[in-house]
Amino acid sequence: QVQFVESGGGWVQPGGSLRLSCEASGSGFSIYAMGWHRQAPGSQRELVATITPGGITNYADSMKGRFTISRDTDKNAIYLQMNNLQPDDTAVYYCVADASNKYTLGRPLRQYWGQGTQVTVSS
Repeated sequence: QVQFVESGGGWVQPGGSLRLSCEASGSGFSIYAMGWHRQAPGSQRELVATITPGGITNYADSMKGRFTISRDTDKNAIYLQMNNLQPDDTAVYYCVADASNKYTLGRPLRQYWGQGTQVTVSS
């Protein structure tokens, strides 16, 4: 199975910064695009940012340039630098990876999710 180690969440005052980290691992899996999604209490899960192994990035417009995703492809690790955080950014942030099992016939792609890390922004 694909496993995730997520870190960097916590509490910060409005205007502060946090850097999230996620390293995915799984023997027998090929990992492709990775990204971050978030879910606030009572809200639907939403896309934050994605990045391909080649470094192509995509951001939700609501991030307004405050967030930056980066990747270490060799380590299957991604990072999310979050600046000028606001209370609306409070959510559980989930690391996600598109991956396929090398030993499954046809190697179908599936989406795998980490446990999530809590980000709380308040004064």
